[in-house]
Amino acid sequence: MDIATLFGSLIGFVLVIGAIILGGELTLFVNIPGLMIVVGGTFAAICVTFPIGEVLQAHQGALAMFMKRKGKVIDVVNIMVRIAEISRREGLIALENIQTENPILKKACQLIADNADPQLIRDTLAIEIGTMRRRHNTSIEVFQKLAGFAPAFGMIGTLIGLVQMLSKLDDPTSLGPAMAVAILTTFYGTIMANLVFLPFAGKMRARTTQEDLHLQVIFEGAKSILENNNPRLVYEKLSSFEPPRERKSAG
Repeated sequence: MDIATLFGSLIGFVLVIGAIILGGELTLFVNIPGLMIVVGGTFAAICVTFPIGEVLQAHQGALAMFMKRKGKVIDVVNIMVRIAEISRREGLIALENIQTENPILKKACQLIADNADPQLIRDTLAIEIGTMRRRHNTSIEVFQKLAGFAPAFGMIGTLIGLVQMLSKLDDPTSLGPAMAVAILTTFYGTIMANLVFLPFAGKMRARTTQEDLHLQVIFEGAKSILENNNPRLVYEKLSSFEPPRERKSAG
């Protein structure tokens, strides 16, 4: 599990709720009509903007951020070095039997076992990288749009509350609930945008960059194994992708 993502999300809400409790009652910040306007309006707008499949894909990607943590570049480098060792000891055809949960790595091993042309490997992995980028960029855009819609519907709720308040100035007892809707909807929209949607979009962008780098390592490793399956030479080439400190410890 990605503890950083889970911890960051929880600590943000805990601090906000804690500040509210220290300053008064938490129930003062619960307003059902305001939540209906912001939450309902935001998700209705996103379903109009994007196909429902892309919306669900984005939310599945957000859930995946909590469920598993991406490995480091050094882990991918070490995997490619082990594959080079197998290919040198047992031959390229032995790579057909490599078991991995990474479909890109599995495809690369299959191409190496088939003694494919390096250009074919380059083209195949380039397609995979492009597909990954498009998929992730769509999810990022979904959360960026959500971050824009939430405060906008918060302002709509504020306007609704002000209209309700101004229409009942002759009834002082109705001013409080109307003002609550007016203020709390802006609060809900801002919280959703800055504690949920924008951080998720940023984390997805970071994950995309990291996964892109991993695919580049797989491609360069596969090409190096075909050209010269000396594990040491494969490592020396792929170690350029690692931070210098990790490179020294792994070398």
